[in-house]
Amino acid sequence: QVQLVESGGGLVQAGGSLRLSCAASGSIVSINAMGWYRQAPGKQRDVVATITSGVSTNYADSVKGRFTISRDNANNTLYLQMNNLKPEDTAVYYCNIFVGATRTLYWGQGTQVTVSS
Repeated sequence: QVQLVESGGGLVQAGGSLRLSCAASGSIVSINAMGWYRQAPGKQRDVVATITSGVSTNYADSVKGRFTISRDNANNTLYLQMNNLKPEDTAVYYCNIFVGATRTLYWGQGTQVTVSS
């Protein structure tokens, strides 16, 4: 069983920064892609950023230049550095990992990020 535990969310003023972490534990042989998604109230869950095992990254246009995704493969941990936060970044942020060996996608429980104007 694989578990993902997110941390780092909270309340911040516009222009501020937060760093989210997602620690994976359990029966993990290797992790392929990892990603961050977010879901605002009344909206669908959308991708924020993804990173492959080869550390190739992709970002949603709305966060390019402000957010940075990174991973620590030795510790199976995913990060999202969020700078210059805006009120429209307010959402529950979820991490996920794709384990290619079992072709399984796992999700974290989510962490709330609230940006006040």
